[in-house]
Amino acid sequence: MPSWQLHRGDALTVLPALTDPVDAVICDPPYNSGGRTMHERTSRTAREKYLTEGGRNHGFDLGDFTGENRDQRSYTAWLSLILAHAYRLTRPGGAALVFTDWRQLPATTDALQAAGYTWRGVAVWHKPIARPQPGRLRQECEFIVWGSNGAMVPGNQPVYLPGHFTGSQPRGNARVHITQKPLDVMQQLVRIVPEPGLVLDPFAGSGTTGTAALLEGRSFIGIEQSATYWRVARDRFIELVAA
Repeated sequence: MPSWQLHRGDALTVLPALTDPVDAVICDPPYNSGGRTMHERTSRTAREKYLTEGGRNHGFDLGDFTGENRDQRSYTAWLSLILAHAYRLTRPGGAALVFTDWRQLPATTDALQAAGYTWRGVAVWHKPIARPQPGRLRQECEFIVWGSNGAMVPGNQPVYLPGHFTGSQPRGNARVHITQKPLDVMQQLVRIVPEPGLVLDPFAGSGTTGTAALLEGRSFIGIEQSATYWRVARDRFIELVAA
């Protein structure tokens, strides 16, 4: 039976205290996207950045989160520290998969390698319902930078994963996080871990990675700083295990 743990706190504080080896780190850090100046980076909350005016007023209580005002250099340094702690916990041959967008793609590839992982490539997450932009190319893709702790050795039954994933963010009542990832995409990604392996997510959010891991027969350790989202994730896990 898969198990789960969910810690509440800052990842940089919690990670050094963890000791269980993990088979993969799969995470969606706050991208710190947008904002060319300090004013632009600090004048908007995450809700204001990632939700349209209609979305902010649609009646659903989507909690805010912090950590969205770093410039690219400080983001690279901060993410390198996070991933270095994660690397210490990743077993030899284990994987790291880190979501990012086009703005932070170079920073994320640098941070992954600075932490000690061997960079293996970049996968694409295609978002079919991305907003069109008049006169511009539509920004309908984000990315998954991935690597490993040394050489990867497939198990007795190796899984063959795609490098292109398509899925839309949940909408309406199904959306419980501002930057929530599609569950079906996350279920595919956790399959990089052989059953009954252990997945670590230092930015658990509303618990989508953990939910995917449990549904796919993997165990999960998560860390979430926001009290609001920590409760959402905890309740999802309790309900899933009780079903």
